[in-house]
Amino acid sequence: QVQLVESGGGLVQAGGSLRLACEASGNIVRINVMGWYRQAPGKQRELVARVGENTRGGFTNYAESVKGRFTISRDNAKNTWYLQMNSLKLEDTAVYYCHTNIYTFAQANADYWGQGTQVTVSS
Repeated sequence: QVQLVESGGGLVQAGGSLRLACEASGNIVRINVMGWYRQAPGKQRELVARVGENTRGGFTNYAESVKGRFTISRDNAKNTWYLQMNSLKLEDTAVYYCHTNIYTFAQANADYWGQGTQVTVSS
């Protein structure tokens, strides 16, 4: 069983910064992907950023709308990853979900989601 705990959302003015964190715990053998998605009201959930490894090596992906403003990072020793969000815009307002693909002996490779944290950017 794997649990994800998110933290760090809140209310911020446009141009400000926030940092989200997601910690995974449980019988983790290997974390393949660590990422962040968001869902704004009336819209589909979308990828914000992710980092991981596959057979071709390491990768980091960002949505075009956040490139240069958001940075994903990780602390492997703590099974924790972060999303540093700078120069926030009104359109960044959404519920942010952390996502991971983890290998456990019980489930093999499986996807897990955090509970979601609200980020609200005000003018």
